[in-house]
Amino acid sequence: MTESHVSRRTFIDATRTGLKETEVGPSVEAYKHLHSEKEGGDVDARKKSYATMINHYYDLVTDFYEFGWGQSFHFGPRHRGEAFLESLRRHQHWLASQLDLREGMEVLDVGCGVGGPMRNIARFSGAKVTGINNNDYQIKRGTAQNRAAGLYHLCRLEKGDFMKMPFEDQRFDNAFAIEATCHAPDRRPVFSEIFRVLKPGGRFAGYEWCVTDAFDEKNQDHQRIRKGIETGNALPALTPTSVVDDALRAAGFEIEETLDRAPSSDPETPWYLPLTGRENDFRGIQRRPLGRAFIKNFVKTLERVKLAPQGSSEVSAVLNIAADALVEGGELGIMTPMYFFKARKPG
Repeated sequence: MTESHVSRRTFIDATRTGLKETEVGPSVEAYKHLHSEKEGGDVDARKKSYATMINHYYDLVTDFYEFGWGQSFHFGPRHRGEAFLESLRRHQHWLASQLDLREGMEVLDVGCGVGGPMRNIARFSGAKVTGINNNDYQIKRGTAQNRAAGLYHLCRLEKGDFMKMPFEDQRFDNAFAIEATCHAPDRRPVFSEIFRVLKPGGRFAGYEWCVTDAFDEKNQDHQRIRKGIETGNALPALTPTSVVDDALRAAGFEIEETLDRAPSSDPETPWYLPLTGRENDFRGIQRRPLGRAFIKNFVKTLERVKLAPQGSSEVSAVLNIAADALVEGGELGIMTPMYFFKARKPG
């Protein structure tokens, strides 16, 4: 089965999640609780419970993501006429080139998901990539995919919290993070850990989710959109780009370059295009109003006939919240999922 393959069978599989059937409904409710201000789910509560929140989220959505998005859970700037998955690979290869990754290097992938970027970057560069992930289900999925791709000699996933990594000092030549450390309650400890495990002179680069300078804290629509992005994507808080820069410096890094890559997309193919329903492929069809209604009713039917666990339709609803908010944020230019940074550990 290729990364882009989609079928009804894979959709049914997607509703099964990484949890036992009896755990899906309670997990959905626990996740929603952390984002409900009426129930005490404010930013401080999400930061305090970040590991639980993220694990609930990825236990629930990983199979949905793979079904509708592929094995690389991120966005990318896209050229006109370029296929969606091609744009993601190019985005990954560009990052690898910025770090000058090559054969013989030991590289850390911080928050690696199921390892789609890891595998593409290892193929492209020849470097050995170790991914850290705190979600057991994604580690299981990614490890199996590494074997299936014949890349087990170059790619591995290790269990661990990126706030306190299980690696010795100065182990890695370079490190990258693709839309992952936005899940951290505070980026400074994450970046400090990355600094610790890098060799002197090692570089750290990645893409961050941030609000842009166009975001107006006093604008209620902007606040609503930010809240939707946080709720739909398991973010403690969506912060300005300056927070990323300050955290890198506080960890000891020398910043070499920063750049918002979102504007480099062709105006006809913005980074959020796959979420709009405007593409004439399966991804576009499922994002249109009729496609959404079909999926919603189909999942509810699967729940009734016990082919999907109770709560699966709520997972779909959470992802729709995320998609709608991201499209609005992208259209207004008030958020970016690809604030690029490149920093160096002195030495």
